Amino acid sequence: MAVCAKSVEKCVFSMRLSRTLKLQNERFLSTSLCRLAAGPPKFVPPSKPVIIDKTQTVASLRKFLSPEFIPPRQRTDPFKFFLERKDMVRRRKAFDIPEFYAGSILAVTMADPNANVKTNRFVGICIQRGGKGLGATFVLRNIINNQGVEICYELYSPRLQKIEVLRLQKRLDDNLMYLRDALPEYSTVDPEMKPEPCCPTGEVPVNQLKVKMRPKPWSKRWERPKFNIQGIRFDLCLTPEAMEHAQKWAEPWREYDMLKEYDTSELEKKIFTEVQEEMNK
Repeated sequence: MAVCAKSVEKCVFSMRLSRTLKLQNERFLSTSLCRLAAGPPKFVPPSKPVIIDKTQTVASLRKFLSPEFIPPRQRTDPFKFFLERKDMVRRRKAFDIPEFYAGSILAVTMADPNANVKTNRFVGICIQRGGKGLGATFVLRNIINNQGVEICYELYSPRLQKIEVLRLQKRLDDNLMYLRDALPEYSTVDPEMKPEPCCPTGEVPVNQLKVKMRPKPWSKRWERPKFNIQGIRFDLCLTPEAMEHAQKWAEPWREYDMLKEYDTSELEKKIFTEVQEEMNK
């Protein structure tokens, strides 16, 4: 009797197993037929990985418009400057031009076919920014082997490979060409200087340094009022009589000259909005 019970149990188990396999086959056939009727599944590409370049510095959040975007007088809305602005934006998309001012310390790497490594890196203090549009330039100055060295770079030149701001700052004057006549210590910059951190949202620091000049003669008469120099210690190099004599060349009527300068506030807002829209495309 025990043998018969075991055989019955085996038969029941085999019947249940065959039934479950049959149901599974029917479900598989029905799902496969539905898939064939619906067509092949749509290919969904995987999401692109987000690559974060930690070597890039944080972009400035200040509303800074590079001065070469502001057209000079009598060129407020010419078609030529409009085309130049398009080329300037296209160049800035391919090459990072940071925010800097006269008085900032920069390191510029430029392609040089005559150098051993085909590149030339120069570190110096920016003493002048000039030119408008694609003709914008800036001048770097440094003292190397007790000799003053100045290099004038074209801001939108294709030979420029990298512009690195080592110290972002302003000076009391917008033009520091008088450093040519100042003591060498005010133009000396370490070529191995490391970048200093700066706040991307706060105000740009203003260096209140006033330089000491060499004995005369100078390249220009910086004491005259037309230059309006604030960053020179004239009391250490000129007598009160010489300073009083320099005031004879003052031009007080230029304060009331309405044609000397023109209001560009609305034009700056318009150009800034246009540049930001083009850069974000």
